Amino acid sequence: MEIGDISCALIGAASRHWLTLENFVMERPLDELAAMPPPPSFRGQVRSRSIYQASCMEVPVGAKIMEIHAQAGDEARILPKIGMKMKLADEAIALLPLTPTGLSGALLIRSSVVVGALREYFELLWERAIPVWAASKQVPLTPVQTQILGLLAQGASDENIARRVGLGVTTVRRHIGAIRDELGAETRFAAGVAAVRRGWLD
Repeated sequence: MEIGDISCALIGAASRHWLTLENFVMERPLDELAAMPPPPSFRGQVRSRSIYQASCMEVPVGAKIMEIHAQAGDEARILPKIGMKMKLADEAIALLPLTPTGLSGALLIRSSVVVGALREYFELLWERAIPVWAASKQVPLTPVQTQILGLLAQGASDENIARRVGLGVTTVRRHIGAIRDELGAETRFAAGVAAVRRGWLD
């Protein structure tokens, strides 16, 4: 059974949390996915959170899918790269694809130890990820630059930022220069202050 079919069946089983990792690695065109019905509305006690690979925002259909899910109550964040798809229903069930796309089968996991470890993995990624609003058109930075800006505001070093975002130190410093130019800031601290004033950071 395809991961999409199983996940649709599991959404209704979630009583507190519905968590998703999505990298938009597909075997069929994204325009076909856009024709899928929207997910059920997440209301009441169920909190839905999704982490998307940033590249999906660069595809109109991918951005539309994210918008549809957000309208259904989903909280969305992005990372430059996500290595796999994953679905978690509470701390009870995990759904992992057997292939990169998930169309050829999926593994349903009910082991509390394994599901708990996957939940911790999701939460670690969630802390690193950037809220989708921060990467919207009103912020003239790329998703990676937005993530770097957030880490700058936390006082992270260039080397630490490079490890967190998976880029070389030289590349990170080039992005930092572009961010400072965009904000008209001469120092890292001034860049953080300017970003907060513009509403780019909480």
